[in-house]
Amino acid sequence: MSPALRRLGFLTIGLFDGDDPRAGHEATLKIIELGEQLGFDSAWVRHRHLQYGISSPVAVLAAASQRTSRIQLGTAVIPVGWENPLRLAEDLATVDVLSGGRLNPGVSIGAPMHYERVKDALYPDTAEVEDFSYERVRRLLGFVRGEPATSFSGTEGFEVYSDRVQPHSPGLGDRMWYGGASLGSARWAGQHGMNFLTSNVVKAEESEDFAAVQRSHVEAFRAHHPDGERARVSQGLVVVPTDSASAEQRAKYEDYARERLPRTATPQGPARLMFAPDLVGTSAEIADRLHADPAFQLVDEVAFALPFTFAHEDYVQILTDMATRLGPALGWSPAA
Repeated sequence: MSPALRRLGFLTIGLFDGDDPRAGHEATLKIIELGEQLGFDSAWVRHRHLQYGISSPVAVLAAASQRTSRIQLGTAVIPVGWENPLRLAEDLATVDVLSGGRLNPGVSIGAPMHYERVKDALYPDTAEVEDFSYERVRRLLGFVRGEPATSFSGTEGFEVYSDRVQPHSPGLGDRMWYGGASLGSARWAGQHGMNFLTSNVVKAEESEDFAAVQRSHVEAFRAHHPDGERARVSQGLVVVPTDSASAEQRAKYEDYARERLPRTATPQGPARLMFAPDLVGTSAEIADRLHADPAFQLVDEVAFALPFTFAHEDYVQILTDMATRLGPALGWSPAA
């Protein structure tokens, strides 16, 4: 049997119209505000470069931090192949300070998508020597946790210099998450004392059973983490409760899940990616399916993903049902 759910969060991609980007960003901020009003514990934003989704989640969460007071704010995830770890550490610490210690940065490794097409714009002088391994995340972790970034500190004229990233936010290092889809990533995140984000995508390494693979990642992460079974894991499946949905909305949600279902049958592409089916139905039906899920049985916090292409009013309905019906069905109580 699954433990009672302690933390309920949601994840949004933050889509916008390229001809009117402000409206889409404003809608994302309103959704985060609604999440706080409904008692959600966390709100997470995706990261999309050169697309019509949030390209700067740290900036968006800085804005969200000034429009909320309690809800935790996360990224799922920032691909650090696009980032300079020292500069990213400065931005993360700044937003954490502005939010009162509510930032939960999730990151991942790997070369930027379509690297051959973007490398001349991103790294015109260093494209062939950039390191996209776990070392890039390790550097970020070190800077966030206060390791020296320079050999110089002290006063030079009227300027005062620090040898570590400023501002330094002491608790931020404990709120760093790794978004992993492989057994190796799960182990590495555990060994480096991070928290672990597991989503609706995994690599079919040990088997082609999605739930079994995801459970093995959770177990491996905790086996290598200093906190063992107490190490934090958040599961992020696509979940769409329909309790208060109109007939038209239910039909749209079911069509969306049906169109995406074929990709869940076999591993996809050279990376052999496995996708979890989207969960669409009443809160009672979804709760039953989650309780039977081998990975969900090991976690007590989630960040359910909102589908990419729905309308604002659909997200309002889905989040309201999550907070008022699905969450309680999973043993969760809204934050005051």
